[in-house]
Amino acid sequence: MNILLATQLAGWLLVLIGGFQLLPAIAALAFDEPMAPYLVSAGVSLLLGLPVALGVRPQNLRVRPRDGFFIVSSAWLLASVFGALPYITTGTLSPVDALFESVAGFTTTGSTVLVAIEETPRALLLWRSLTQWLGGMGIVVFTIALMPILGIGGMQLFKAEVPGPVTEKIRPRVAETARRLWLIYVGLTSAEWAALMIAGMPGFDALCHSLTTLSTGGFSTRSASIGAYGSAAVDWVVIVFMLLAGINFVLHYRVITGRGRAVLQDSELRYFLVVVAVAIVFVVLGTWQAPGGDGPRPLFREVVFNVISIVTTTGYATADFERWSSLSHLVLLSLMILGAMAGSTSGGVKSLRAVLALRAMRNVFSTAGHRNAVQPPVHYGGKSVPDDIVASIWVFLGVYFLLVGLMAVVVAAAGYDLVTAISGGVTAVGNVGPGLGEIGPFDHFAHFPTTVKLCFALCMIAGRLELFTLLVLLSPGFWRR
Repeated sequence: MNILLATQLAGWLLVLIGGFQLLPAIAALAFDEPMAPYLVSAGVSLLLGLPVALGVRPQNLRVRPRDGFFIVSSAWLLASVFGALPYITTGTLSPVDALFESVAGFTTTGSTVLVAIEETPRALLLWRSLTQWLGGMGIVVFTIALMPILGIGGMQLFKAEVPGPVTEKIRPRVAETARRLWLIYVGLTSAEWAALMIAGMPGFDALCHSLTTLSTGGFSTRSASIGAYGSAAVDWVVIVFMLLAGINFVLHYRVITGRGRAVLQDSELRYFLVVVAVAIVFVVLGTWQAPGGDGPRPLFREVVFNVISIVTTTGYATADFERWSSLSHLVLLSLMILGAMAGSTSGGVKSLRAVLALRAMRNVFSTAGHRNAVQPPVHYGGKSVPDDIVASIWVFLGVYFLLVGLMAVVVAAAGYDLVTAISGGVTAVGNVGPGLGEIGPFDHFAHFPTTVKLCFALCMIAGRLELFTLLVLLSPGFWRR
């Protein structure tokens, strides 16, 4: 294990966090709010990070796979701990609640323990949104974009940070890949900020919501989320950008470079859009025709908004979908599990895994009953998918649902109902945010006991790193030489 290199990178990460914590200090000055809490937070991060970053000089700059897992997991844990400082120094939250809110931010889950969001200092709301924006594309991806300055290669970090079935580089050098992805990310964020202001949203709210839309995080400046604005124009702007955030960012790069035809031929994209369309149809049927809902029938726009919000794991809401029919709840719960595309900022299982799993199942059924039949390989993008990748998908799904089940047991053991327990497990591991039961779209997580909140936080980090990156650290074999 390259401990010296991991220590130096941890120092640079704290410097990065401390630098971003200066932004809410500047905002506090503009909003005539106390600056001291944010200056203290930034000071702690910088004073601890700078000496380590500049003082540690590792001789070995090679990042091996095991180093990548350790560095990435450590980075997310460090970011969550030091990201909690502004909540504590402002006196807004207790240490445990502050850690929960910080984890929910960096992992782009969007679950919150804030009860009265409108009464929260605006500078703190900005930091809350920034944590999701940084976590969306990934703090480590941001860091490796700057690694040429340090002379460190970062492909192992990139693979650990984006551990989906296929890690596709759009440029030969990983740092160049990270920079281009971040340019697309910043560009889309800026475009949504402008579009929301044109749609009539106040500038500060537009900034915060653009930061939390492209990251599919869902933190809002209002307790009633996007529904508080009551604007069709705002709804449609957010719908478009949530959908864009749920699409693989490599496809965005292809569109920008004039390869749009190849994008339309992408199997995962077609599958994802079909799933969204079918889900909208079923929820419309469930809310407009089937009995079971106890509230007013939602507008078509509200159905589209909330379906896309859930499948992209953004977590915004314009309607209380807890009052919809049971069929709608089943569809939404399924979307929470599925998530959007691999290579996007969303959580969940990801559409690519679903596509490969379905093709593997099709091959099994096609050879069933044929005694001497040889099962054909799974194909994707005109190429055969290695058997170990297909096998890892089934392992991932097994671990995923096991972790969801364990989290549900923890919630149920704390005295909550079955719907809250199951949706709580799904929303934590899938980084969705809202759930059903006592954690609906306009509810909060402040009522959970401390132990449950800490378990939620661990599940959120594991889900954000797609389980194995964090859970592999629990294996004794990982620590053996």
